[in-house]
Parts: sequence; C-alpha cells; structure tokens
Amino acid sequence: MSRSEIFRRHVASDPANPLFRFSLGQALWTEGDAAGAIEHLRLAAASKADWMMPRVLLGKSLQTIGDKSEAKAVFTDALALAVAQGHEEPEEELRALLATL
Repeated sequence: MSRSEIFRRHVASDPANPLFRFSLGQALWTEGDAAGAIEHLRLAAASKADWMMPRVLLGKSLQTIGDKSEAKAVFTDALALAVAQGHEEPEEELRALLATL
C-alpha cells in the first residue's frame, strides 16, 4: 500500500484534519502526482496562516503543472514565513525557486 493510499484513508475518516491533508498532499507530491496534491496542500495551508511547509509543496506542485503565476504568489508567501520564522534552508530554497519563475 502506497503512502498516499494510507493517508487517503485518514482523510476519508477525518476530512477536516489539516495534518492528514498535508500528509496526503506530501505523499502525492512524492509519488509524482503534483496535480492531485494541490487540493490537499491548499486546505492544509489555509488551516494555519503561519504553516510554511504546505505552502512550499503547494508552490512546487503549482510550478510542476505550469501555473507559474500562482506558484510565484505561494512561494512569496512561504518566503515571508521562512524569513519571519528564521528558517534559513527553506529561505534559500524559496529564493532559488522564485528565481526560476
């Protein structure tokens, strides 16, 4: 059973749980399903204004499907969080990602 199948079951049991949504989005992203990850990562990001990681993966998913303008907006939001929270490695990664758009 794939990780996404495991987390699909969790989401089915508790659709409002942002951690389950994030975990499913992350699993889908890792498995190469960027388009499938977007809905779950959007819900996770919307659940908490200062949660950076769903935004990073959401931006990468959007970039992968070719939505550069929305990816840029999401990366910009995630970068502001990385800077505010002192996360140096994600900050560097986000700056590099933004430079590609």
